[in-house]
Parts: sequence; structure tokens; C-alpha cells
Amino acid sequence: QVPLVESGGGLVQSGDSLRLSCASQTSSMYAMAWFRQAPGKERDFVSAISWSGGSTYYADSVEGRFTISRDNGKNTVYLQMNDLKPEDTAVYFCAADNEIIFTKELVEKVDEYQYWGQGTQVTVSS
Repeated sequence: QVPLVESGGGLVQSGDSLRLSCASQTSSMYAMAWFRQAPGKERDFVSAISWSGGSTYYADSVEGRFTISRDNGKNTVYLQMNDLKPEDTAVYFCAADNEIIFTKELVEKVDEYQYWGQGTQVTVSS
């Protein structure tokens, strides 16, 4: 098990910013990702970062507004979300895997990740 604990969600207004954090209990070499799930919808890819932090991917809907980063000394991954929109409202989940092949096609797939956090709610009002 790789416990993942998300934090930083909340209720904000359109145009505001939030920073989500995902703390891991392991220092192993895991690729990390953020997904989100709105009510009644599937869980969608948001962003992913390689273990070294040298490679990142973003969904088109968040490119230029969101930034993923990690601090391996703290075993923590961050998602800085700027210029939030009502359509960003969802539960945000952190995911990890140490065997994933880090390509755009694969990091977007929910099934590629072994470990998941419980999620943190982000609500953006218009």
C-alpha cells in the first residue's frame, strides 16, 4: 500500500487560485498524477509528473492554467490551479504508480495507476 493523502481543496470563486497537495508515505520512485471526477461523470485525467519531475503532461482543458510539481524530499506532489472556472468543479484525486511507462497515452488512463487517494473537493462558483 502507498497511502496518498490529498489536501487543499475548497470553495473559491471563478478566477481564483488553489494549490492541492498529495502527501505520500513512501519515497519510492513513483510517477504521480491528478485526476478529477465531477458528479455523474467519469474520472478524467488532469496532469501527471514523472518521478524525477523532469516530464509532465496536462489535459488540454487545464494547459496553461494548472502546474504540477513535486518535492521528493517531502514525498509530496502539488497541483497549482490558477484562473479556476466553474467547469473545474470536481473531486480531485491523487494517483501513483511505479511501473507505468511515462507516455502521454498511458498516463491519462485511470487503470494504469495502482494507488489512489481519497480525493479532495474543489468547488468553483461563478
